[in-house]
Amino acid sequence: MTQNMPAGNEKETTGDSAQAIASGQAGELARLQQRVLFGLLIFASTWVWFLWPCSRAWALTGALFCLGGYTLALAAELFAMQWINRKDPVARATSRELLCAWANEIWIDALVFGWRQPFRSMVMPDQVEGAELYGQRGVVFVHSLICNRGFWAPWLRQLRGGKHAFAAVNLEPVFGSISAYVPAIDAAVRAVTAASGMPPVLVCHSMGGLAARAWLDSRVEKSCALPAHHMVSIGSPHHGTWLAKFGHSPNAIEMREGSAWLAKLNARVADVPWLCWYSNCDPVVFPASTATLPGADNRLVRGAAHVQLAFLPEVMNETLALLKMADLSHVAPSGTRHLPTI
Repeated sequence: MTQNMPAGNEKETTGDSAQAIASGQAGELARLQQRVLFGLLIFASTWVWFLWPCSRAWALTGALFCLGGYTLALAAELFAMQWINRKDPVARATSRELLCAWANEIWIDALVFGWRQPFRSMVMPDQVEGAELYGQRGVVFVHSLICNRGFWAPWLRQLRGGKHAFAAVNLEPVFGSISAYVPAIDAAVRAVTAASGMPPVLVCHSMGGLAARAWLDSRVEKSCALPAHHMVSIGSPHHGTWLAKFGHSPNAIEMREGSAWLAKLNARVADVPWLCWYSNCDPVVFPASTATLPGADNRLVRGAAHVQLAFLPEVMNETLALLKMADLSHVAPSGTRHLPTI
């Protein structure tokens, strides 16, 4: 089992991250992705410059492979997903769903990892100041592995200028233990709670759902009142993911199926309403049912890929509708709800 970072290191990292957000500075992940993108562009340009006089076909093929090779990796992940899902109780994707998921994810991945996260992560700051925010439910956004707060740009844009407080965290160190992200989430929850005067909704994508559960578990261990109105996970590997076996960072190891970290997390589920969005076309979190929780409002969206799932109108609208709930008595009954194929 991977050891968690010492509490002192967690506080120091969290303080740096919070200070960077407050000052509008790009975080560790944004700088890393900027370097990767510039490196790819330089390599592709150099390749074309050297090979163009000899063979234009080879020059263009090499450049396209350099910049678009991730599309082949995505196809391989979808193939592996379909194979692993054959034993899962959730119905497998059709050929049309797989093709549509692959095409949609190609475009969305390029937008998220090639623009929003490396260059636009600090464009929309947290909204936690203003008397108009008090008395309105707030929301905290928790991103996934190899992501930052720029991931949530469409969500923040929809809330910006409104009456709901919101905060989007940067989880750093990028390749640290999931437990190390608890202080950052706690700071964001406290800020939104102070601004709104009531517990917020937490909206989490992929690994962010596990980080939020670790934060919630830490509150239970301290016998604190549960400071969350509702928890929402979007494609989160609550029971691990097959793909994590190829990762070697602490957070990837913790997301492996059957990991000791997940076993401890799943041994106790806090008494907070959960809404879990999941898909039968998720090439990152599979088998499909691993993104569900017992007793939660589990909602299957057929044909949606991993990143795409977070930006579907029905997912965004129905999730943000939770902000208008007056109390927990309005929570939908637990179970599994199937949404139409996209």
